[in-house]
Amino acid sequence: MSEALHLRVVTPLRVVVDAAVDAVTVPGALGALGILPGHAPLLASLAIGVLSYRVDSHEHRLAVMKGFVEVRGNTVTVLADRAELPGEIDALEAAKAKQAAEDAMRVVTGEAQAEARETIEAATARLAVAAGS
Repeated sequence: MSEALHLRVVTPLRVVVDAAVDAVTVPGALGALGILPGHAPLLASLAIGVLSYRVDSHEHRLAVMKGFVEVRGNTVTVLADRAELPGEIDALEAAKAKQAAEDAMRVVTGEAQAEARETIEAATARLAVAAGS
């Protein structure tokens, strides 16, 4: 790596990632954000989704559940409400949560429907990370 980014992913409970990386892609609230060395300063909201980063030719992924991303110089700081690495995800539990939320979407309205939608998004991200796709 000629010029690296310093990626730090932090939740209220722990530091999930603290590494030198080549590139980062985060699920921004308005769409995916790709970050390379030399990126302009940025502060943005995160959506529920998959954060990926590349070290040499290896891609790493984790599920993030909302928060913020800040780019300052070559430092990318992600403050996530929750973040999970692939080995921390129980795919069976995530699939069950997704199915239960999909079932709930058919019968609930209003706030409960919004909560079910978020559960579906979180389970989908967790399953994608667990599967490595």
